[in-house]
Amino acid sequence: MAVTFYNVTSESGLQKLNDYLLTRSYITGYQASKDDLAVHGALASAPSSEYVNVSRWYKHIEALLKLCGVNEEGKGVKIESSAPVAEEVVTPPVTDAKAPAAEEDDDDDVDLFGEETEEEKKAAEERAAAVKASSKKKESGKSSVLLDVKPWDDETDMQKLEEAVRSVKMEGLLWGASKLVPVGYGIKKLQIMMTIVDDLVSVDSVIEEHLTAEPANEYIQSCDIVAFNKI
Repeated sequence: MAVTFYNVTSESGLQKLNDYLLTRSYITGYQASKDDLAVHGALASAPSSEYVNVSRWYKHIEALLKLCGVNEEGKGVKIESSAPVAEEVVTPPVTDAKAPAAEEDDDDDVDLFGEETEEEKKAAEERAAAVKASSKKKESGKSSVLLDVKPWDDETDMQKLEEAVRSVKMEGLLWGASKLVPVGYGIKKLQIMMTIVDDLVSVDSVIEEHLTAEPANEYIQSCDIVAFNKI
């Protein structure tokens, strides 16, 4: 299928070409051809880096031209100096005509225009995915948790108990305000807030593997979740 580009030196023409090359490494097919030469020749100079895809393609073709000739077989591309009144870019009907093959070079040149490499395919896929992806990165959810931490008896050093609690440190865990609350018979419990990143911290793991395990269980008899709220 032939492709027509109109006035690629204008801003609108360059933008159309930039959009076209978003998911392509070459103008047509999976290797450089006369179609790339045609569009390359229509550009008066290297395009602005503002047109990321055109700039990438242009530098690639420039480098290839310095090394050897481009594959002579193209699918057909036209460059027009001005666009039709109705629209700027059109795709003409399929045509059986193909560019004439040039005489083969007698020199054994390295084939730099074989099938598209895995790296090029991956780059094209990543560019396509970037278009569909949201511009805002989704942040991990957070939760606010209120814990009741109970001592063994009225002789337990509550300051040491709180130090044992706050000594638990891990990525995504932040200890907050705390207070002592009487529960009877001279015994007090520690109520303490904690903020966690849901994807990084499990409250059950914090309680079972840290707060009620050695060495913290020297002071802590049990630990209960009083409130659990998403932030």
